[in-house]
Amino acid sequence: MSAMLDRLQQEKIVAIFRGIEDQYADQAAEALLSGGITLMEITMNTAGAAGMINRWRDKYGSQAGIGAGTVLDLEMAKEAVAAGAQFLISPNLDESVVDYALKNNVSVWPGVMTPTEIVRAWKAGAEAVKVFPMATLGWKYLAEIRAPLDRIPMMATGGVDLDNIADYFKAGACAVGMGSKLVNLDWVRGGRFDLLTERARQFADAVKAL
Repeated sequence: MSAMLDRLQQEKIVAIFRGIEDQYADQAAEALLSGGITLMEITMNTAGAAGMINRWRDKYGSQAGIGAGTVLDLEMAKEAVAAGAQFLISPNLDESVVDYALKNNVSVWPGVMTPTEIVRAWKAGAEAVKVFPMATLGWKYLAEIRAPLDRIPMMATGGVDLDNIADYFKAGACAVGMGSKLVNLDWVRGGRFDLLTERARQFADAVKAL
């Protein structure tokens, strides 16, 4: 097991930064760190994503695990790894991305939905998978596919909130990916970083209580 997968399973939450403006990014990252969330994914469809990943590795590398999300293809994977991403997450399974990450000692957690895709990702060398879109599929779907595929660590992304986070872990998720519920861009743009810290703390406490 890689150190990053170990960390994912210990900390259980990945904060997803999608579409955040560069001018707010550092304060938002610091707000989450203050609340106890330390695994952060910047999606590659965010303007200036590679620059932010690179800067965060410098600024927060001792405290945080910084990765790239929405890594759709090999070209994006190369850009993310060059920027210093410690893990790659995608909504889809592209074996060339998995292969590239493995060759560069970067953790890779591709997006999958069906049992066939989950096993394909595992056979391609992914050490964990992201089951997506969980908001539509729901935690009961996760519980069903975990029964025969219990050896494969699964991160659930989409639809996670304070009132159901425990259900996702009961269903067998090893971690959850959280976007707007955690990184609320209205709060960010309004300068309410205190609210971000408070929300991060609530979720960090919720997974500690599991």
